[in-house]
Amino acid sequence: MFLGVSLLGVHYAGRPSPAVHNVTFNLQAGEIGVLIGPSGCGKTTLLRAVAGLERAQAGSITLGQEVVSSRAVHVPAESRRIGMVFQDFALFPHLDVARNVAFGLAHLGAGERQRRVADVLDLVGLSQTGARFPHELSGGQQQRVALARALAPSPRLMLFDEPFSSLDVDLRERLAHEVRAILKAAGATALFVTHDQLEAFAIGDRIGVMYEGQLHQWDDAYALYHRPATRFVADFIGHGVFAKAQILQRGSEVVVRTALGDFADMHECPLPSAYPGGQCDVLLRADDIVHDDDAPVKAQILRKSFRGSEFLYTLKLKTGETVVAHVPSHHDHALGEWIGIRAEVDHVVTFARDGAA
Repeated sequence: MFLGVSLLGVHYAGRPSPAVHNVTFNLQAGEIGVLIGPSGCGKTTLLRAVAGLERAQAGSITLGQEVVSSRAVHVPAESRRIGMVFQDFALFPHLDVARNVAFGLAHLGAGERQRRVADVLDLVGLSQTGARFPHELSGGQQQRVALARALAPSPRLMLFDEPFSSLDVDLRERLAHEVRAILKAAGATALFVTHDQLEAFAIGDRIGVMYEGQLHQWDDAYALYHRPATRFVADFIGHGVFAKAQILQRGSEVVVRTALGDFADMHECPLPSAYPGGQCDVLLRADDIVHDDDAPVKAQILRKSFRGSEFLYTLKLKTGETVVAHVPSHHDHALGEWIGIRAEVDHVVTFARDGAA
């Protein structure tokens, strides 16, 4: 463990509930973590607490073997050896790229400082831009200069607060992949905050989903999508719906009965006794629903969103329930049309009918 956050609590005066409550997660050396969640969920407050810009009222934050935050300890931000990259890059417009990158290297001799600047500019792919000024660079290049400046002092931890939010959509995901490659090449440990799921999936080894100050799940992208720990995570990540279901025991087999038919031979399916009367809600992702003209179950197209290679259809069953489905875009059906669908569910994720996890 390199970054350890244990039962962390941060409370702002005048607010009835904590901004961060009982948050616990670990980040190994060289890993990239990402915090996502809706606005006001506490992710930026958590990042600021790790940086040393907010005090912990409960729990602790550990960097390496050092406790840097707790009720009794608060190591100042400037003493934590943490690099930060912000939304607006915060480059000095009157300094060229080389002097921007060298800003935190005043403790080094001139020759060593020059070598370090050259090394990090080469790492971020900007070795020929040292004499240029920020306004002469594209947004993506400015972001990489900001990254180089943060990496130059060899920080113990890198923190990123919505670093791509000012860039256009097409650039964000590409730059996220580039920044991930740079951080991995540098062997850096990093923690990001973003509201963009695609960004989080592109860059993170571990992703944390926050809501109302609490960390609902800290896991890899695959687990968040296919094994959500709470109903909020299931709803927040990806496209899906909650369909009414009943879990039944049929001989030695456990069956999940839904409006789309019965699902059997499921991995990790709970027993009927897990819910009163076996009644529950089952999570159906868009990729669990397959368009099949010959299927006995028919659904009406309520909405469709063109995604290039596919449509995202919102479909209404005869029972009144809705599902969503990814359908190849050459299947261009009209709104209101009835099409055949069937479920291809590899594993079942269920939640209590009352909305609890």
